[in-house]
Amino acid sequence: MNRKINTLYFSATGTTKKVVTEVANRVANDFKTTVKENDFTLPGAREKALSFTNKDVVVVGVPVIAGRVPNVLLKCLNSIKGNNALAIAVVVYGNRNYDDALIELKDILESDGLKVIAGGAFIGEHSFSKILAQNRPDEKDMTIVNDFAQSIYNKLTAQDSIQPVIVKGNKPYRDYYKPRDKYGNFFDFRKITPKTNMDDCTDCKLCVDICPMGSIDFEDVSKLNGICIKCCACIKKCPTEARYFDDENFLKHKRELEIEFTYRREPELFV
Repeated sequence: MNRKINTLYFSATGTTKKVVTEVANRVANDFKTTVKENDFTLPGAREKALSFTNKDVVVVGVPVIAGRVPNVLLKCLNSIKGNNALAIAVVVYGNRNYDDALIELKDILESDGLKVIAGGAFIGEHSFSKILAQNRPDEKDMTIVNDFAQSIYNKLTAQDSIQPVIVKGNKPYRDYYKPRDKYGNFFDFRKITPKTNMDDCTDCKLCVDICPMGSIDFEDVSKLNGICIKCCACIKKCPTEARYFDDENFLKHKRELEIEFTYRREPELFV
């Protein structure tokens, strides 16, 4: 059967996109075909109905937030019509842990009618930090990505029937990872939002365009009209570095991550 290769990813800062597109391109190259891209990072893209066929192979990638699939993506992901398409589940995390995100993504895709035949947990530069997992996925990671793609192609072209994959994770899923304040108490991380230094801001509106929640006000970019998921795209991509976090609990959590998780985590693959 001729295979049609697709990507489907949410990637606010580009790390998930880098992994997913490389996997898809490598597999497509071996099949001598092209890749159909589905980027659902921005709000409008998540309003489109997605449907696949049993000739499709879909490389699906999401970032890990608090050890799970971001709950803001669940409505979109759960609306996919899989129709027995084959899927590769990919999660990308910031060097702490992917916890149960991969098994959760696999379960979601299977409930949509896709057959998950491979899965991988990769590391990307942490959204909160410029030093935690800095510049990852790096060259070493991408070599592993290419090996992963080769294993997927081999599985797709084997004479045996294609079996679903088993990935690591817990059921029931662990709760979302929760940081603590300086007194050891859990705090509501969801309410923390970035600030804007208006002296440095040039009002270029880039942050408005790239916010995956569509939350940054067009007329006054220092205001939010919706939720902030702390993807930090507006901070990392601001050309004048005008956006920042100053919340005490956020900064404490960021420092802890940068200190406690400096060792290099490596990708985990399941084929």
